[in-house]
Amino acid sequence: MAAFEQRVFSGVQPTGNLHLGNYLGAIKRFAELQHDYPCLYCVVDLHAITQPPSVWGGPEGLAANTREVAAAYLAAGIDPKTQIIFNQSQVPQHAELAWLFNCVARMGWLNRMTQFKEKAGKDKENASVGLFAYPTLMAADILLYRATHVPVGDDQKQHLELTRDIAQKFNNDFAGSIARNGFEDAYFPLPEPLITGPATRVMSLRDGSKKMSKSDPSDYSRIVLTDDADTIAKKIRKAKTDPEPLPSEAEGLAGRAEAENLVGLFAAMSDRSRDDVLKEYGGSAFSVFKPALAELTVEKIAPIADEMRRLTADPGTVDAILSDGAEKAAVIAEKVMAEVGAIVGFVSGRKK
Repeated sequence: MAAFEQRVFSGVQPTGNLHLGNYLGAIKRFAELQHDYPCLYCVVDLHAITQPPSVWGGPEGLAANTREVAAAYLAAGIDPKTQIIFNQSQVPQHAELAWLFNCVARMGWLNRMTQFKEKAGKDKENASVGLFAYPTLMAADILLYRATHVPVGDDQKQHLELTRDIAQKFNNDFAGSIARNGFEDAYFPLPEPLITGPATRVMSLRDGSKKMSKSDPSDYSRIVLTDDADTIAKKIRKAKTDPEPLPSEAEGLAGRAEAENLVGLFAAMSDRSRDDVLKEYGGSAFSVFKPALAELTVEKIAPIADEMRRLTADPGTVDAILSDGAEKAAVIAEKVMAEVGAIVGFVSGRKK
């Protein structure tokens, strides 16, 4: 397989009310990865509109939510001077490559996507074509930059596997043309998932069997990134637990979903393992552990919330960063599309 320059791509949907799960499961890791890789971090607004407008807030909501995600990236410490932060719709090559991948991917592959079944529900005939084809756009997002690594949550692993399948099929279908155009045995890399840390899947504070979600009717099920310190502490105090003390080892959390979730949150925010946290708090009651967790959460999240509020109050600055990032992303994207077009056989004046 050809050698590829290492590059990270990932994104967050601008559907509003970013919560602790979005931060620990994605944005915090984005900030950490920037020290090891060149990164592109996208606000995937084209993905947001695959759902009805009531989900993403309509035009005004989409614009505000896009700026909110960008503000979260910046507040978490991602440096727009060294990394690329942009919103997807400003780089039209995403949609262009997605169409090509619609012609590479197979219907049977998309029919197996569990997330479509979950989001479409029982009335899949009324789901948008965009929702069904969501995975081919995700593949385009990643492969447009020939990204080699993608930080993903557990619920996105299947989509990344499809991205690899699409890349492999393109490489196989056009192998001869790829070679004639001066590339080795493959044009697209097969991107690898980066699934790290103790809290890749953050659960509801009210039900440890469900993911933390903005759609949960209870505000106490989630910590929103813009919650103030008092609200954060109150939500953790009210988090569901069980009457048993904490175990001394992570194995003892089996069958205790709420306890496992809270210990995972502490571990993720303190950059420690679950076992390390339980060495300190094993045998303690939740009346001892919850205040410590609340203090840690406020310490880590309150400064991010403050910076997000400052940035969203200054939309011109956020828009300028997104525009600058889109220009940088487009330079890479246009070169890739020129090369892809030549490989496929499109007649074009694009410069490779």
